[in-house]
Amino acid sequence: MIEAAEVSAAIAAHAPRAGVFLDLDGTLAPIVARPELARILPEIRPTLAKIAGRLEVVAVISGRPSEQVRELVDVDGVVIVGTHGLEDERPMSGEVLEEIEAAAAAVGAWVEPKGAAAAVHFRALEDPESAEAASTAPLAAIATAHDLEIVPGKRILELTPAGRPRKGGALEQIARERGLEAVLFAGDDVGDLDGFAALERLRSQGVWTCGVAARGDDTPPEVEAAADVVVDGPRGMAALLASIADELDRRAPGP
Repeated sequence: MIEAAEVSAAIAAHAPRAGVFLDLDGTLAPIVARPELARILPEIRPTLAKIAGRLEVVAVISGRPSEQVRELVDVDGVVIVGTHGLEDERPMSGEVLEEIEAAAAAVGAWVEPKGAAAAVHFRALEDPESAEAASTAPLAAIATAHDLEIVPGKRILELTPAGRPRKGGALEQIARERGLEAVLFAGDDVGDLDGFAALERLRSQGVWTCGVAARGDDTPPEVEAAADVVVDGPRGMAALLASIADELDRRAPGP
């Protein structure tokens, strides 16, 4: 594991050729019952604005559509990547979406269309765990029939195009295009493991990397195990970002 102070020092030492990549829900915003209720912590927004002006790239990579992410983040200079980096994929057909909606309706869940993907939400149900378990096999059958794969989340099952690069692919592409020498990625759920795997590949190419897990009540243990640093949810993430901003200020050349 890496100490938080080491993270701030490393990012600042590599500035401006450093990048910070962040998940949204559970990392910058507390998990809520429905996506439209989410808000990033207010103290995070000015910090993002500050470090975005000092680093090569600050990006938010989310499973949400990019327009939702942009509205929630609302910080100039922050790169937005929506739908796990799959927004250029062909949209899911109406017929497939109807199959997913029927499977979800059987347990009272609701479906959030996301272009090429669709998320089935269970959190608001009386017994979300049982509903999710009952839906897994029907949704898996739909995924197999239509070349999709299921990415589990916190009381969510998301069906996305199979075999496509997701968050990690988007992260790697930006890192290569921008010539980054240091990369931090933070997330809180199974879908973020793809980003942590990308860090391993970048590290093998000589890039300094750090994976941060924003730990919540239902963060899977494999996410924490894959991380170099574990912080306590969005508030811990806010503190780490503030530490990076402070270190960048400390190292900034005087007038």
